[in-house]
Parts: sequence; C-alpha cells; structure tokens
Amino acid sequence: MTFLTRRKAIDMVDAPGHGQRLRRSLSWPHLVGLGVGAIVGTGIYTLIGVGADRAGPAVILAFFIAGLVCVCVALAYAELATMIPASGSAYTYSYSVLGEGLAWLIGWSLILEYSVVCSAVAVGWSGYAVGFLQSAGIHLPIEIIAGPHAGGILNLPAIFIIAAVAGLLLIGTRESASVNAVLVVFKILALVIFIALTIPAFQAGHFEPFMPYGFASSEETGTAKGVMAAAAIIFFAFYGFDAVSTAAEEAKNPGRDLTIGIIGSMVVCTLLYMGVAAVAIGAMPYTEFAASGEPLAHVLRTLGHPQMATLIGAVAVIALPTVILAFMFGQSRIFFVMARDGLLPPRLGSVNARGVPVAVTVGTAIVVAAIAGIFPLAEIAELANAGTLAAFTAVGACLILLRLREPERPRVFRAPLFWLVGGLAIVGCVYLFISLPSITQERFLIWNAIGVAVYLAYGARKSRLANPESHQPALNKALD
Repeated sequence: MTFLTRRKAIDMVDAPGHGQRLRRSLSWPHLVGLGVGAIVGTGIYTLIGVGADRAGPAVILAFFIAGLVCVCVALAYAELATMIPASGSAYTYSYSVLGEGLAWLIGWSLILEYSVVCSAVAVGWSGYAVGFLQSAGIHLPIEIIAGPHAGGILNLPAIFIIAAVAGLLLIGTRESASVNAVLVVFKILALVIFIALTIPAFQAGHFEPFMPYGFASSEETGTAKGVMAAAAIIFFAFYGFDAVSTAAEEAKNPGRDLTIGIIGSMVVCTLLYMGVAAVAIGAMPYTEFAASGEPLAHVLRTLGHPQMATLIGAVAVIALPTVILAFMFGQSRIFFVMARDGLLPPRLGSVNARGVPVAVTVGTAIVVAAIAGIFPLAEIAELANAGTLAAFTAVGACLILLRLREPERPRVFRAPLFWLVGGLAIVGCVYLFISLPSITQERFLIWNAIGVAVYLAYGARKSRLANPESHQPALNKALD
C-alpha cells in the first residue's frame, strides 16, 4: 500500500520533460477576469433565491460565513499556487504534500466539482434565457426548456450554451480568456445597476424575523433549512478562484499574476455579493423572489423597472457563460495533468497546436450537457459543493503541513497566521459539508467509491511515479 503515500517532489512538479506543456499566455488581468468570471455567476444571479428560501433574511449571514471560509482557502491557494506554479490546482498540491492516494481522491473530486458546476450554471443560464425570450414575446414549450423534474423532457437551452462555450475553448486559451474579460465587465456592471435601482425601495422591516429557520442545518419535508443549510449551497457562489490556480502553468509571471488573480477576484466578488443580497432582501420580502428562476430580474420587475429587468436578464444571458468557460477550462486542465502523471490514459493529456486539450474538452462538454439537460439546479449545485469542499479541505491541510515540513522553502506569497488560516479552512469546509443534505453526501461517497476502484484498476499501476522509466515513452507515442 506504499503507492498511496508516494509523493511527487515539489521541485519536479514544474520540471520540463514530463509530457506536453501548456503555453504561458496569461497575465494578471486575464487571471482576475477568469476568477471573477468563475465566481460571479449563477451563485448570485440565481442561487440567492435558493439561499433566501433556506435561511430567510439571514442569507446575508450565510454569504458572510461562506465568504469567510473561502477567504481562508483563497489565502492558502495563493501561497501554494505561487510555490507550485503548475496546472492541477488542489490535486497537484496534494500530490506533493499528502501523497498519491489522497491526490487521486482530490483530483477525482475536482472532476466532479468542475463538471457539475458547469451543468449548474448552464441550468441557471437557461432560466434567464427563457425569461428574456418571454419578455420579448417568445414562448418556448416546456418540454424543451426544462428537465423531467419541472414537467419537461430536456433543457435544450442549457445544452446549447455548454456546446457554445466548449467551441470557444477549442479556439485557444488566450482568445477565450480575452472574450471572458469583456463579458465580466458587463456582468459586474449589471449588478452595480441592480444595487443602485433597489436601494430606494429598501425597507428594514423585510429583515424581520432575521433568522426564521435557525442557525444550524435541519431537514424539513426533505429540504434543508437554516443559515448553515443556506451557507452550504451559497458556498457555490464564492468558489471559482481555484479555477485561477488551474491556469498556473499558463501564467506569464506566476508569482505575481496568481496572487493578484486569486485574492483580487475574491475581494471584488465578496463586496458585490454582500451588497446585492442586502438590497434584494431590503427591497421586498424574500418569499416573493425566493422561488423565481431569475430572482434579480424578478425584483426589478416588481419594483417597476421592467426595462432594467430585461437588461439584467440580457446581461445574464450574455455573461453567465463566463462561469461555464472558467470551470470547463479548469476541468480540462485537471484531466490534462492527471493524464500527464499517468493516473488517467495518456490520450487525455494530449494538446493540439494551439495548446488546447481537445479530446478532454469535447468529452467534458458531452457529460456536462447530459447533466444540465436533466437535473434541477439546487441538486446540481449541492453535489458540486461536496466535491469542492473536499478539495478545499485538502488545500488547508497542505498549507499547514508544508509550512511544518519545509519552513525554509521560498514563498512568493505567505498566508498570514497559517495555523489559523489553514485551520479555519479545514474546519469551515468540514462543517459546510456536514450541513449539506444527506442525499448529497451519499452521492459524493458513491462517486469517490467509483474513483477508488478506477485508481486501483488503472492509476496505481500506470502512475508515472510507479513507472519512472517506462511511462514517458508510452506517453510520447500516444501524443505523436
């Protein structure tokens, strides 16, 4: 069982000669845009309604709790990403610090996270797209705009947007990042306009009672309620900065660009989220927008701003795909690095002349589209959170262990009070995981049981660490 604990030396993670490499074409504005593009999306445009339904006005507290945990994780990510500037995010860090067995589980969890996030955002986008079309007098049949859970057959708009984003990613990394940066500007501008229009309607009475379902998560009629139940799903609205770390190998100046990209995107998004949540609840009772598939647009229509509601819907339709782009980008890079390490078939590690892993991008799009076409938003987001929380817990552990094991190793960025930051990241993520619905926890465990079987059947034997001499020729042959 020693194969479970074998580690990849940090100095070898970014060493040349380990298969094909990704092109360094991204600077810090691209990475901030990638981070904001990944963070600001379905979480605030759509899941604010789901969170309000579970916590009432205390959804603001849920935002704060989820944001605090994510800030700690972001600080840990910033330190590790600048020390180990290679693609792979938490998987790569775990491989160097925790060993191959845990690294595989983290990589397997990241595959779940990124795939399901793309599906969740596609479903959220579909809600705004359908609402926008209806405001323009175009009504599509329910059979093609919703999955079986909502009385339809297939959510075709969700499938369509995934196909479009996959096509953009196939064009190239820098090109898709530049398009993403432009769309992010529109997305933030729409949220600023929303805040400005709803402030005049603010009523403090809408915050009473502030915590109608209590603090701890409890299940009522099959639905989790309470501040922590809301935080466990609102958490979806914050992560995305980890997608920046997956681009480490493509950053022009990793030490500077990754730090700015990760921390900068978190600061921008946290401020926006708190503002949007406060004015939305202040403008009307949360029960009036909680069930809407497009809550922000619903608030504006109710307040007598139909044109701006249409604009918000239009911006969501145009800009929410940036989240899909960021996570599908990260998903393909996780597959790429795991294949390069020999834990997955070498073919998944191949890139074309533009530095794009084509096979895994197309394969990911097919799976993500299938999930988005059938399942409801809340269930998808909860499952995505389970995979993310596992990865974030590992990052907190890596921060602490690496500080203790190699305190003298140069660090471009040092997280302050590493014991506190790492400890809060671990405890916070574990508590949020416990607050998820039991069915979500069960699905996550089933996914990882499948992952263990795949690893024992393939990865443990084919790993580059297990075959340091024979693996590379096989990889090169597969990539020719």
